[in-house]
Amino acid sequence: MEIKLAEVIKKVEAYAANQTLPTARTTELFRNLLSDALAKATTAESDGTFFVKTGDIPAMWLRDATFQVLPYLSLTQAVPELIPVLVGVLRRELRYVQHDPYANAFNQTASGAHWSDDESNIPVSDLVWERKFEIDSLCAPLLLALRLYERTGSSDHLDDEFWQTLAIIMTVFETEQHHDASSYYFSRVDCPANDTLANEGKGTPVSYTGMIWDGFRPSDNVCEYGYHVPSNMFVVAVLTRLVPLIPASFKILKDRVQELVATIKQGITRYAMVTLPSGQVGYAYEVDGLGHQKLMDDANVPSLLALPFIGYTDVDDVIYQNTREFILSHQNPYYYQGKVLSGIGSNHTPEAYVWPISLAMVGLTSTDQATKLTQLEKIATTDNTTGQCHESVSVDDTSQYTRDWFSWANMTYCELALDILHGE
Repeated sequence: MEIKLAEVIKKVEAYAANQTLPTARTTELFRNLLSDALAKATTAESDGTFFVKTGDIPAMWLRDATFQVLPYLSLTQAVPELIPVLVGVLRRELRYVQHDPYANAFNQTASGAHWSDDESNIPVSDLVWERKFEIDSLCAPLLLALRLYERTGSSDHLDDEFWQTLAIIMTVFETEQHHDASSYYFSRVDCPANDTLANEGKGTPVSYTGMIWDGFRPSDNVCEYGYHVPSNMFVVAVLTRLVPLIPASFKILKDRVQELVATIKQGITRYAMVTLPSGQVGYAYEVDGLGHQKLMDDANVPSLLALPFIGYTDVDDVIYQNTREFILSHQNPYYYQGKVLSGIGSNHTPEAYVWPISLAMVGLTSTDQATKLTQLEKIATTDNTTGQCHESVSVDDTSQYTRDWFSWANMTYCELALDILHGE
């Protein structure tokens, strides 16, 4: 079946035009952005898949692409033509994983374009934009597949190709539980220290915890300690929900998934549950199994703030609430407050710059409608008349921001707006 993307875009734009949010400013931004990922970032490919570039960088990040199209799932009843597009995005993600499960970003074609010339155990191919190992890159397609199933009730996309790709992902996860024995390394020269792995590309030392070693955070910056806790929680969240869907013909795969989930959960309980400065029990952001802990949170998802959004825990869970109180305070080194904004930023962007993604996530992980509306309005004040949400914004001056077009931020704003409109 031929998918006419232009017609789908028109229907999404018509849907947006018929929606009204609490203020003119939030409504205008929503109407401007809802079709953003489809109209500006998505390209139909001859094999029936869809390439989704991240924005003003011409590559497709597996993580970004999933979060760019995720809001469209709530429109599939009003615009059912979106379903084959979303399946096509998933198909392209799966084929990228098959090509190189350690890469985080890919070219549309085998153009040979790269972010920079890096060294790894497998040379960067012409299809790979960047070969940073990030757990969330492998979880993101699984989340998209799950949300497709949960929203539509169809399991057609959960075919042999999907389960075979999951087997590839499982092999990587199992290998990186024992990173010392892994062949993966990543080395980049002439760059900031947070953009490459130390120790000749192998990263800082870790001890076995049962969790999966992670090279880089969802921000694309290096993990200071090797076990990124939110990413391991992302693994638990998606694999737990996939287990009942694994067909009998993939019984060995199912057994591997269940064993991995159990082992990671044990590791989280033993190593990632810590005493916060408040004296309460909460979650660390990173650990190494050697007694070191990183108490912080970063704007990029998966984050500790986003745990209910990715399906790891409920909003009212006590340990989550303890952690949330910590990370939305000045005790979190990446929580900034200024003249016009307060919220979570990242070491990926300048100090005292807040990410609209984190502002939206505060709303998406709240059960309070007033909080959701406040966060939506707060984001709408940051566009600086550009009609865009941007990557990060100065807490003192919204005319100072990074990235002219960052589609993930735009679509997370839309995710929150749709949450409010649909009362979800």
